[in-house]
Amino acid sequence: MDISVIIVSWNAKRYLRECLESLTQTPSLLTLEVIVVDNASTDGSPEMVAAEFPEVRLIRNDQNLGFARANNIGISQSTGRYVSLINSDVVVQPNCLDLLVKYMDEHPLVGLTGPKILNGDRTLQSSCREFPSLWNNFCEASGLFRLFPGSSFFSTEHMLCFPHDRVIDCDVLVGCFWMMRREALETVGLLDEDFFIYAEDLDWCRRCWNAGWHVNLFPEAQAVHYRAASSANDPARFAIERQRAVLHYWEKYHTWAGRFGIRAILLGGYFLRYLLSVLSRQVQSAAGKENDKRLLLSRACMEALLSGGSARKA
Repeated sequence: MDISVIIVSWNAKRYLRECLESLTQTPSLLTLEVIVVDNASTDGSPEMVAAEFPEVRLIRNDQNLGFARANNIGISQSTGRYVSLINSDVVVQPNCLDLLVKYMDEHPLVGLTGPKILNGDRTLQSSCREFPSLWNNFCEASGLFRLFPGSSFFSTEHMLCFPHDRVIDCDVLVGCFWMMRREALETVGLLDEDFFIYAEDLDWCRRCWNAGWHVNLFPEAQAVHYRAASSANDPARFAIERQRAVLHYWEKYHTWAGRFGIRAILLGGYFLRYLLSVLSRQVQSAAGKENDKRLLLSRACMEALLSGGSARKA
């Protein structure tokens, strides 16, 4: 088997169907297996997979085990020399998988690569990141990156100024679409299951570099990522889970000073957003749904931080 595609799904039926159609309707020159790991969806997703895509191997978990653990279950059942982790809200463009395999076959030091990612409207979606630091997190939380657009000094960990138009080594490749070399998986290990969702890509990329493998972008291959297919079901919970993941990453790789610093930056950033949302309500009688959402998420994340934690483990 050349490629094992693993898709973790949770209540994203419409997106999942489109994702699977993009895989099954595009002929490949390579042997391909598709594994869907369903995290106890209640929207009919697993039933849809079984009825409409009988060639897909379906693994049904009896509870939501999280993104990292569910992917690990899929990886353990896979046989391909390359393992591709693809989000349920991704549409794979023609020849994408073949191009990625060809590139990795020609570059044996690359342990992880991925395609150029496009938004639903086909604009660029940034998928390359720098490793997080206190400075680039401060630039994001304070809004400095907005005051100095195009400045590498005031940029966030998101490489927004990079046009994603060439092959490049990057610290982190966002985990919505990965192609992993089997040998890299064997040396780096599986995803860290202490990350329920989010930041497992930061962690695995760091471990990949530490093990001597390269992480890079291969933009000749392309995919569309709609974003937030599952997190839209419960935005407050997922915002707190993202915060928890960030804090776990800092606990794993940084000293107490770094952990204190990132908590202070996160708290300050959420307080600033909360304050701006309140002021917006004062200026406008009806600030709008997006403003109300920012208010809700900022308050929820601040409460989680001030309570001494970040989020429960599901």
